[in-house]
Amino acid sequence: MFNQSISGSLTKEQIDFYDEQGYIVIPHLLSDQELEPAKEAMNQKVSMIAEELLQAGLISDKLENRPFKYRLAELFANLTPDDFLKFGRSWRDRLPGYFHLMSNSKILDAVESLIGGEIFSNPVYNTRPKIPKVAAGAVPWHQDKSYWPDANSNPVITVWIPLVDANEVNGCLHIKPKTHRTKLLEWHNENHTGTGYTALNEDQLGKTKTVALPVPSGSAILFNDRCLHMSTPNESDEVRWSVDLRYQPTDQDRMPSHGAGFLARSYHFPERVATLEDWFAEKPEHEE
Repeated sequence: MFNQSISGSLTKEQIDFYDEQGYIVIPHLLSDQELEPAKEAMNQKVSMIAEELLQAGLISDKLENRPFKYRLAELFANLTPDDFLKFGRSWRDRLPGYFHLMSNSKILDAVESLIGGEIFSNPVYNTRPKIPKVAAGAVPWHQDKSYWPDANSNPVITVWIPLVDANEVNGCLHIKPKTHRTKLLEWHNENHTGTGYTALNEDQLGKTKTVALPVPSGSAILFNDRCLHMSTPNESDEVRWSVDLRYQPTDQDRMPSHGAGFLARSYHFPERVATLEDWFAEKPEHEE
């Protein structure tokens, strides 16, 4: 049973659902305006990639005027999956838009309902551009905890947010409810996409029915790091942009081997909450 603080934004019914099922969907948590800084960070990265592709002679047009949800897909439309994977299956750049998103009060209010108000933003956050027809866009069945098996942190809450509408065509999230009480299963690195994702075998998935979770842009899916989940390939003509952010109580392992997270909220020590400048300097807390 988690520390169910009476504060936060979730209702008792939502908290009870999360506790029983291991996940909760919050439709339309963030507005387009609140997503804009993160989109700008993504656009900065896409522009950098476009310049590299141009300099390498792989494209002749950087497509600077194409819409957000199409540009990256069109840049790689005539290239190979290996060309795409040179830039990584996911991104973890320190750009202001990501910090502002991770610090968003609506996200922290929801997380606070589940773990209390002393919140540390885990260093493992990802921007995921799932582009069409690239196998690496599909994420196999796994538990997030497989990426930090030895960390003394429980629970770690993943907050998954799409920046375009996520559906069963462009590869929405799928989850197996009630698997959050499962121990960490023995996993392997899948090897057919070149990504090295951690993966589970079919016979490890049990009989729990899979639930597909199509959600509109700006919605949030919160789930425990032991919950079994995956996402399907992108069969559309657009990029399925999403972020996965992670939060945990402050009294747990901060996983410094994965990078520098930051103190996102504290009622006990509000003066220690990290600023953007602290995050850039990879300081987990603010120092006077």
